[in-house]
Amino acid sequence: MLRDHEKEIDKNEPPSSENKELQPDAGNFPQPDNENDNNAAEAPENNELKELLSKKEEETKELLERIQRLAAEYDNFRKRTQKEKDRLYGDALTEVVSKFLPVLDNLERALDSSASDETGGLREGITLVSKQFLEILAKLDVKPIEAVGADFNPELHNAVMHVKDENFDHNYVVEEFQKGYIYKDEIVIRYSMVKVAN
Repeated sequence: MLRDHEKEIDKNEPPSSENKELQPDAGNFPQPDNENDNNAAEAPENNELKELLSKKEEETKELLERIQRLAAEYDNFRKRTQKEKDRLYGDALTEVVSKFLPVLDNLERALDSSASDETGGLREGITLVSKQFLEILAKLDVKPIEAVGADFNPELHNAVMHVKDENFDHNYVVEEFQKGYIYKDEIVIRYSMVKVAN
């Protein structure tokens, strides 16, 4: 019975101080506020990350602008060198063609002077050579300048004679003494020597 009584006392009595030490009451001790500690630790870390992100975004923006500038500079350089290359090619071509034009002139003069039937074979040969010469010039974008029947154009024609004739309009080209040639409709290789009316 005594033992039963002890058991009852144990059940009814509040825990002794010894038991309190062994079993701490969770309500009596302040619990650490993990959320506040985490927020406090994350705040400086977030600011650092934001600063780092901002810095990297600025660097990326600067690099992108630099790449765009370099791309634009390269494109301008490429266009400029292509223009220069085209100009040099045109200059070289016009120089070479101008050296051959007297040969073509002589072939045309030979055709004009050999109108007789006796030189029929020779005339046909010269005609074929002249035609081939003009075809090669056409492949090089070189063509004769239109003169007779056109209005006088000082950018294409060189007037060596002037005649008064009421049958023709003012500044009308009536005769061509020497053919002119132009490259790509832009660069005059040789001006046409012409006679202009009125």
